[in-house]
Formats: sequence, C-alpha cells, structure tokens
Amino acid sequence: MSEKLIEITTPLSEETVRGLKAGDRVRLSGIVYTGRDAAHARLVELLEKGEDLPFPPEGAVIYYVGPAPAKPPRPIGSAGPTTSYRMDPYTPPLLKVGVRGMIGKGLRGMSVVEAMKTHGAVYFAAIGGAAAYIAKSIVSAEVIAYEDLGTEAIRRLEVADFPLVVAQDSHGRSAYEDGKREYRSIELG
Repeated sequence: MSEKLIEITTPLSEETVRGLKAGDRVRLSGIVYTGRDAAHARLVELLEKGEDLPFPPEGAVIYYVGPAPAKPPRPIGSAGPTTSYRMDPYTPPLLKVGVRGMIGKGLRGMSVVEAMKTHGAVYFAAIGGAAAYIAKSIVSAEVIAYEDLGTEAIRRLEVADFPLVVAQDSHGRSAYEDGKREYRSIELG
C-alpha cells in the first residue's frame, strides 16, 4: 500500500483517475451518489431507453451502500460498503457514459476491469466493518431517485475526506491481487 495520501475531489477527471495506482490511499471530497443492485438495474434500463440518469454521470462516483437511518443531528446513519460484484452486470454501461469511480468492497469481474481500462475509471475500497466511522465523512445526504427502494434509493452525498484505498486502477492492477502475491512471497520460519 502506498504511504502517501492523495486528496481528490469529485467530479473526477480521466487524468486524475489514470494517475491513481492500486494501493494508493485516498481522501475523497465532493459529491458521491449511492446505489446498489436494484438502483443499478433501473439506471441501466434508463440508458437502454436513451433517457437521462437522475444525476450527471460525467466524472461521477457511485458508492455501493444502503445506509442506516440518520440519528439527529447526523445527515446519515452507519454507511458501510456492500459487496461490489452484484453491480458488475450493470457497471460497464455506466462507465461508458462517464461514471469514473465506484466505492465498495471485494473483487470485480473481468468485464468491469476491462471497462475501467477502456473508459478510465477507478474502483475504491472502503473499510468494511467501519460503517459508523465512514458516516463521519458524510456532510449531507439527500434522496434524489427511487425513494420506493428505501435504504437502496439513490442518494446524493456530500463527503469530506472520505478514507479510501484504490482497489483496482484504470491500468488493470488490483490491490487485492497484489496483496495475495505479496503474502505468498513471505518466507515463513
């Protein structure tokens, strides 16, 4: 993992994304949209119909989360990442229209990795098991689409110094795979 801390702000440019490497530690600020599989299915359906998404996709970051209800005065409850592979079938079309970042946990499929390389996108890992800690980085939260999905509705979050690690970069490198190789190379006793 990289020792330096990189501060970036949304919307993400292709140049910023292409400069990130697997293992980089990042603090993200700006606007992030939430969405899980049910919302993603609806987003792709909109694209297939030639309709606009409920948020501007160019440079957008989508966080795979179904947050807990807010406890005043906080804008959101615990907000830990969900497993990302469930979004894999829907991700390439979203990257094609300009989404540049995704936040979740776990490995991504090869179709997503190839789409990330083609379109200049990055996949960040958020800290699993640290949902209350992550929520402290969320300054505001507003449901903007699919309120009927409850916790899985699409929200517009304003985040400040959201702690992330580049799990998969736009060049095809994976911090998960690099970590496995490093572990295997350790000589035991």
